[in-house]
Amino acid sequence: QVQLVESGGGSVQSGESLILSCAASGYTYSTYCMGWFRQAPGKEPEGVATLKSGGRTTYADSVKGRFSVSQEDAKNTLFMQMDNLKPEDTAMYYCAMSVGLRAYGRCSDASSIARDFNYRGQGTQVTVSS
Repeated sequence: QVQLVESGGGSVQSGESLILSCAASGYTYSTYCMGWFRQAPGKEPEGVATLKSGGRTTYADSVKGRFSVSQEDAKNTLFMQMDNLKPEDTAMYYCAMSVGLRAYGRCSDASSIARDFNYRGQGTQVTVSS
């Protein structure tokens, strides 16, 4: 059973930084897409960033240059460094994983992770005040 557990959310001021972590366990897939999506109250889920199992990353235009995803060497933890946070970044952030070749192909589009996932975590809240 795949489990994804997020941590690292919190309340910060505009311009500050946060690092989100996603601890992954129970998976044996070699071809997958992992990433983050967010959902603000009353809004549709938005794909933020993806990382292919080969290491390639993709970002939504709204976060390019400010957010960065990475994976620790054992590939058990996915990180997202979020710099220069803005009030519009306020949302619940979810770590998600989609598996298989089709998911790998769609992973080049960051928005895909918000729609096509096999597993997701419970979410961590990020609140940015101006």
